[in-house]
Amino acid sequence: MLHLLYIFAFSILAVLAIVNLVRNLISLGIETRRGTGSVAASRPKQPRRVPHPELLDDDGNVLDEPLLVMRSISIKDAREQLDAIYESSGGGTSLEEPKED
Repeated sequence: MLHLLYIFAFSILAVLAIVNLVRNLISLGIETRRGTGSVAASRPKQPRRVPHPELLDDDGNVLDEPLLVMRSISIKDAREQLDAIYESSGGGTSLEEPKED
C-alpha cells in the first residue's frame, strides 16, 4: 500500500515538473518571437561592477600589475625550502626516523 502512495506522489511531482517545463519553454519562445532587441531592451541596466578587494591597492585603485609571479626552481631547492618551513613550524621532530645506536 505504501508503495502505491509513493508511486502516486512521484507521478504527481513528475507531471507538475513537466507542465512547468513546457510552460517555461512556451514563454521563452514567445519572448524571442517578439524581437531580438526587445528582450535586451526590457532588461534593467546592470549596476557598475565593483572589483574584488584583493584587486585594489591601499588607496582603492585597481592594480594593473600581475598578482602572482612564479620563477622556476629545481625540485631539490623546492624540497629544501619546504623542509625548512616544516621544521620551523615545530613539526620537524615527528617525521624524523629514529637513529640506531
